[in-house]
Amino acid sequence: MCYSTVVIPFRVHFRPGVSLYEQVVYAAKKAMISGQMRPGDPFPSVRALSKELKINPNTAHKVVMHLVNTGLLETRPGIGTVVARLPESSRSERTQLLGQEIEELAVEARKLGITLEEIVESIEAHWRRLDPKGPGAAEQPERERGGRGKK
Repeated sequence: MCYSTVVIPFRVHFRPGVSLYEQVVYAAKKAMISGQMRPGDPFPSVRALSKELKINPNTAHKVVMHLVNTGLLETRPGIGTVVARLPESSRSERTQLLGQEIEELAVEARKLGITLEEIVESIEAHWRRLDPKGPGAAEQPERERGGRGKK
């Protein structure tokens, strides 16, 4: 099931077994990261999220509050809730934020017998798909990315 309207500037593919809250938060974050929603763009109200996605208003409120509390949204008097500018942070601070998710990914990959190379290829493919500048824009010389490169 997929809901998308003019009012909601991102798509949510509801999947059984995953909370609606987590799915809406993920879809909103993905829209912001991919450039589909840019800093200053209006974010749907709790009422609009609830109505258009057919979710409980309490869940919609929880989504908006989470995004505000994590700094992805900001509320502006007289304007409403808008996508925030991402704050500057150090490389180590940014990578620490994903520590738990990376460990979970590594555990699941090993459980399924997926190699490190296969994981890296899959992540690269997803990374390119999310790049707002289009295909190939994420491809930079290895030294600019700060990576080790393929051997």
